[in-house]
Amino acid sequence: MSDRLLVATRKGLFVAARGGAGWRIDSAAMVGDPVSFAMHDRRDGAVHAALNLGHFGVKMMRSDDGGKSFEEQATPAYPEKPDGLDDRDEQGRETPWSVQQIWALAAGNADQPGLLWCGTIPGGLFRSDDGGKRWALVRSLWELPERKQWFGGGYDWPGIHSICVDPRDGKRVSVAVSCGGVWKSDDLGETWRVSTKGMIARFMPPERQEDPVIQDPHLMARCPSAPDTLWVQHHNGIFRSDDDAATWRELTWPGDAPPSTFGFAVAVHPDNADVAWFVPAESDQRRMPAAGAVTVVRTRDGGKSCEVLREGLPQQHAYDLVYRHALDVDDSGERLALGSTTGALWVSDDGGDSFATVSAHLPPIYSVRFF
Repeated sequence: MSDRLLVATRKGLFVAARGGAGWRIDSAAMVGDPVSFAMHDRRDGAVHAALNLGHFGVKMMRSDDGGKSFEEQATPAYPEKPDGLDDRDEQGRETPWSVQQIWALAAGNADQPGLLWCGTIPGGLFRSDDGGKRWALVRSLWELPERKQWFGGGYDWPGIHSICVDPRDGKRVSVAVSCGGVWKSDDLGETWRVSTKGMIARFMPPERQEDPVIQDPHLMARCPSAPDTLWVQHHNGIFRSDDDAATWRELTWPGDAPPSTFGFAVAVHPDNADVAWFVPAESDQRRMPAAGAVTVVRTRDGGKSCEVLREGLPQQHAYDLVYRHALDVDDSGERLALGSTTGALWVSDDGGDSFATVSAHLPPIYSVRFF
């Protein structure tokens, strides 16, 4: 099991570690600065962290000592917008050609040393071939005519929050966009196709609910041991694909149902594609745990049934929302971490059967990642 955890928050990046007395906060870096996402690159051991400094813009930081100290590295930047280009969206707004937020980072496969992917708001995907020293906009995706139909969900502009590299072939990459659907490339981002058949956007007028390019997948996760299986926590429910995102089916529970199928986070067992975890919120309108009780929903049979897990989580007067990157499972498939907007951090060593509180007083948590 993994014994360390990267915790990116509104006021710094923290490392939680497990020792003889259990979990504790072991170190803190960039305290006071909003860290929107952090990831560990197991190929070279580096920790990459993205900061959103508001008026001062975004920054990228790198650590080579496990997150204890950081140095600034290159930040993805859009090229200069061509003169006279009409880049208005369907609402008539001119899309900004600047990074508003770094929303996702992903590493290439072991045979792609130095390859990193970065998803941003307002909907741009960037690639680095040298471990983050330089970044280039993936123009093939940015220049798709369909991008003008994308729109923001919780943010003003659309954003790429999920980047799933196929472990069998690093040239095959799938990204999820809120709100812009799922897009696939088989050639390292040279060409793209939309892959949302079966998803439904019930927040849209009836004639556009099955429109592939305006779907709102809140997060997409791939099973490493069965890469054709992907799970999506969508704005309108939970979806699963078993054909590498070619088609999707919505999950329904006729018997024991979860408190809600609205939420943001999803994690998939690394060795069993039928096991996945979700963290329900009450609804789009009431972004809090259903009935004020924090729960984790687990399915162990591919979505045919589910369990509602509560042990160790607050069950009264709780207002903890779990963001899309604030749920993670380690390589064993047994250790689970969960962080909330109220600064609570929980870890489970038994697949979610029970949780222990690591801290109840961190800043609002944006992402958690085992390493």
